[in-house]
Parts: sequence; C-alpha cells; structure tokens
Amino acid sequence: MSHLLLITFSDFTSIPVFWLQIASAAIWVLLILLIAGVVNRFADKPEIVRKIVHIGTGNVILIAWWLDIPASVGITASILASVITLLSYRLPILPGINSVGRQSLGTFFYSVSFGILVAWFWYLQQPQYAALGILIMTWGDGLAALIGQRFGKHKYKVFGTQKSWEGSLTMMLVSYVVSSLILVGTQGNSWQTWAVSLLVAVIATGLEAVSFLGIDNLTVPLGSAALAFFLSQLVLS
Repeated sequence: MSHLLLITFSDFTSIPVFWLQIASAAIWVLLILLIAGVVNRFADKPEIVRKIVHIGTGNVILIAWWLDIPASVGITASILASVITLLSYRLPILPGINSVGRQSLGTFFYSVSFGILVAWFWYLQQPQYAALGILIMTWGDGLAALIGQRFGKHKYKVFGTQKSWEGSLTMMLVSYVVSSLILVGTQGNSWQTWAVSLLVAVIATGLEAVSFLGIDNLTVPLGSAALAFFLSQLVLS
C-alpha cells in the first residue's frame, strides 16, 4: 500500500506546475458556476445568481496572483469569457447570469476588465494592483447592489439610473477595506497607504454611481487599479 501511495504521489508531483496552476483556477471557477447553476435551478432569484457568479469568480484573481499564473493564461481566459458572455446574450449558454430584467453589458465588461488588468500589471510585475481593481469590482460593486436592493431606502438618480445611499456607502466601505488590505499588505503600514486607500474608495464609489449599461464593471476596476498604482508611485517613491 505504501509503495502504491508513493507511486501516486510521485506521479502527481511530476505534473508541470503550469498545469497545476491552471487546474486550481479552473476548479474554483467551475465550483462557483456549479453553485450558481444549482441556485438558478431551485430558486427564481436571477439577481442572486448573477451576484454569486460576480463575487465568486472574481476571487480567481487571488489564485492567479498567489500562484503566479502566467499573464497569457489570464488574457486567454478573458478573451474566451468575453466571447462566451457575448454569445450568452443571444443564446442560453449561461442561463440566469444575464437575465436581470434590464439591459446591461456588465458580464462582458467584467471579462474584459480582467484581461486588461492582468496584461497591464503582470507586465509591470505589480499584480497586487490588478487584484485590487478586480476585488473592488467583485466585492464592492457586488455587495453594494445587494445591500442597496435589500435595505436601500434613500434613493437618488444619476443619468436616469436609480441608486441608493445605503448601496453607495457599502461600495465605499468595502472598497476601502479591500484597498487597505492589499496596499498595507504589499507596501507597509503608513499614513500615505491609508490615504491612497481612502481616495481610491471614494473614486470607485463615484465611478459606480455614474455607471450605466453595466459599464461600471469596466470603469471601476480599471479606474481603481490605475489610481492606486499612480498614487502609490507618487507618494511612496
């Protein structure tokens, strides 16, 4: 038995790291899609299904960062996801994910932003900023929508789109927490880092507030990541 286990472990360790990296990310995404599919099948809650995918799949950026997955893999995955999401607006490829009762290209912009940030910050060897942008979109925008819909009592409109102060406050708070955790963890604890995090949170909230047709899934991650990067270079150089 011990000999058999040794052979099995030896075979596992002989698998190239590249394929183990891809498998780790793929398993996570498939798990999230499976959960979303189950919820979509047994509950008529299309917005909940969309947020499960929105929040769940975004965390794959952490796997890509921690395992140092090559940029080519992230860019390729982004292109494929973008094509699939565009087709899903016409075909029932991803049932429930785009069916939110309003016109939106949010899922497509979500995929595009991932590829742009990976291409940009993997090239600069600063993957933390890609993670910051994606996670602000993932957690900030995702929770803001859920909190706003459930508890949003104080409404306001921007460009004809209705928002709530409760949702916007959630967006700012979550964005600040995400920015702080990543920047303090990678740059150290300083007042400049906390100040950058605060400004990023404010701008991310503003970008989310003025969004339409789901474009916040592009403007929020790109704007947040770019601002955090340039401000950090300015105040910490």
